[in-house]
Amino acid sequence: MRFLHTADWQLGMTRHFLAGDAQPRYSAARRDAVAGLGALATEVGAEFVVVAGDVFEHNQLDPKVIGQSLEAMRAIGIPVYLLPGNHDPLDASSVFTSALFTRECPDNVIVLDRTGTHQVRPGLEIVAAPWRSKAPTADLVAEVLEGLDAGSVTRVLVAHGGVDVLDPDREKPSLIRLAGLEEALTRGAIHYAALGDKHSLTQVGESGRVWYSGSPEVTNFDDVESNPGHVLVVDIDESNEVAVTPRHVGRWQFVTLHRQVDSSRDIADLDMNLDLMTDKDRTVVRLALTGSLTVTDRATLDGCLDRFARLFADLRTWERHTDLAVIPADGEFTDLGIGGFAAAAVEELVATARGDDTDSATDAQAALALLLRLTDRGAA
Repeated sequence: MRFLHTADWQLGMTRHFLAGDAQPRYSAARRDAVAGLGALATEVGAEFVVVAGDVFEHNQLDPKVIGQSLEAMRAIGIPVYLLPGNHDPLDASSVFTSALFTRECPDNVIVLDRTGTHQVRPGLEIVAAPWRSKAPTADLVAEVLEGLDAGSVTRVLVAHGGVDVLDPDREKPSLIRLAGLEEALTRGAIHYAALGDKHSLTQVGESGRVWYSGSPEVTNFDDVESNPGHVLVVDIDESNEVAVTPRHVGRWQFVTLHRQVDSSRDIADLDMNLDLMTDKDRTVVRLALTGSLTVTDRATLDGCLDRFARLFADLRTWERHTDLAVIPADGEFTDLGIGGFAAAAVEELVATARGDDTDSATDAQAALALLLRLTDRGAA
């Protein structure tokens, strides 16, 4: 038996840093990742798909998002089992019970809206632990596994939430207790645990039977999500041995670059690194820059960043981790070919840029950098 394990589609998600056409393209990529599961299922011969929670970003969605999402699920072509998670719980406002969803839900889409076992076919069951609120007060997995005996059927647990061994706050009541999960695996009550909530591909424990698939399309930067963009192909043979094969399906990337820039050569290196990056229209770059630059070099850096900002889906500095000092070099403004009042104004800006008043110095540095760029001295 072979199936696909995926999670955290979070259809309808927006990213605050995406502007212009980047956000619609990103949203379309998330839907395409879902619809593309059909081709993967055909390629590997998967029997069904389980989605371990957070199918939607939240319960209050534009009807167009719901309709387009259901069409993407219809395109998969095989049974798709959806588990409500913390973003889209089965509460009073649940998207899964809305008139639009129930009216347009394709025949191949099944909502795991009941805690307990769901028959896929004779000899194969899904054990579901759906969320009914955003803040459960107990381990939902422990509740559904309690009293579940080993039998002659193969069972796949589909659950959502953090696991205690991965969470620094192990006292959270909603955490999944790995010990209880592994005990259920050992006694044969379940044979694989398909988890959602963690957006990076992650194996939990040493059994090889407990996995987070991660989100099929990136949702955050690489300091938060180290390995997103996967779907898991899961095989369970007649003796209930399990084999898990990750398949990378994501097309977008959110990248953080840490760079020390103290000279024109450092800026040239940064320029080259950005230039070599592929798929710029599907890449978001966050720059953490530190160093000390002359005004001329700062103007060159700004020109570089302006150029690449037009090419990438988004490119910006990470303010909390960026610390660039701009110090006018001796003689840097002596050959601009200006005199009189203008020259005196430049001298005053240079003095202010070197001063101790941080806000005034920053404004003066920006003014001087603009002056150099207007005279082509800081052209990238």
